[in-house]
Amino acid sequence: MTEEAPGWTSLSRSSIGAKEVPGNFTPIPFAYHEEIELSVENLTNLGLGVGRVKGWVVLLPFVLKGECVRARIFKNHKNYSEADLLEVLESSPYRREAKCPLFGLCGGCQYQHIAYEEQRRIKQQQIREFFHRSGWTDIEVPLPLSGEEWAYRTKLTPHFQKPKAANFPIGFLRRGSRRALVDIPHCPIATEAINESLHQARSEIRSKSSYRRGQTLLFRDIDGRVCRDPRRLVEQQLDSLVFSFRAGGFFQNNAQVLPPMLRYIARKVSEGSSADFLIDAYGGVGVFALSAAASFQEVMGIEIDEDAVALARRNAEQNQIRNASFVRGSAEAIFEKIRFPADRSVVIIDPPRRGCNPTFLQQLLRFHPRKIISISCEPSTQIRDLRELLQDYRLHELQPFDLFPQTRHIENIAVLGRD
Repeated sequence: MTEEAPGWTSLSRSSIGAKEVPGNFTPIPFAYHEEIELSVENLTNLGLGVGRVKGWVVLLPFVLKGECVRARIFKNHKNYSEADLLEVLESSPYRREAKCPLFGLCGGCQYQHIAYEEQRRIKQQQIREFFHRSGWTDIEVPLPLSGEEWAYRTKLTPHFQKPKAANFPIGFLRRGSRRALVDIPHCPIATEAINESLHQARSEIRSKSSYRRGQTLLFRDIDGRVCRDPRRLVEQQLDSLVFSFRAGGFFQNNAQVLPPMLRYIARKVSEGSSADFLIDAYGGVGVFALSAAASFQEVMGIEIDEDAVALARRNAEQNQIRNASFVRGSAEAIFEKIRFPADRSVVIIDPPRRGCNPTFLQQLLRFHPRKIISISCEPSTQIRDLRELLQDYRLHELQPFDLFPQTRHIENIAVLGRD
């Protein structure tokens, strides 16, 4: 039994099919818009299915492992081709109807067509494959810890371009485009409060007569109250602690999964060692350092952003945590202000998606703490960094957290020790 791919593919048949062959298209091994049938062997960490035609790799979205599909080629690369999904010929038992009618057009979600428990297994398997391919074949990877699969996102940043018509789009980038927007009246992964505020904001914005340029909007949900001012100071309670931060600044936007994640980190930094000191090398507003402070003689957060350092100090004071300090550090000399003995210290690293830079890793190895907790939203760069650290450390444990259901994204924590 066959089934039509979601509605976005029907749209693409007429719109894409009418286009001429792009001037930069290479017609080997497939012609432009050549239709093929293939079986899906796996999913990449980008959420794309992997299939083969006569040994040649083809990538395409919105499929599941084991499905047989019909697809249409739109680009040939040196070692693989890209295709659009046209039809599912043999469907996976884990396939479901996407909740959002804009799924496939909006570039925000990749996995709405997959039953949620299977999404977790897919992310577990992707992390396992990353680490096993890198030589850590004996490490166990548990299922990602998770919360609700819908209405979890507490921060949304839709945008609009300079209006050219009355009902101009307010939303997110169209999948596969660097500029075109999809109009988003409602986002099912955002909280109910954000969607209510979004509805009101869209009406207000379109009622204005003119805009000289586009804008990026902010919707930050704090316990059901939505803030739209990025510079405004807001507060979020996580278990017994309260954290102040800028509404537009970085702060994990899944308030359901963040508390158990913090409890896990607090447990892992202190267990199985006699460490007395904790260093959070990407300190931010102090969330990790302050959440684990009760287990240490002294904790220190290091952060490049001066405003974040001031907020971390504020958070320590308002939570009456006396054994925490926060300093502004530079990437070139991140540990120069630390006087903790390395053999009694634990270091938390939570770098941006691009991972740690080589200079930082060299400094960390020279400092040589007793234990390292690595937190990453990008397993591929996390593994790259761990390869450098594991010349002196052993990987003890992994634990993923699914902060972003319906998307390909996954947060992973690695625990490393010197013994």
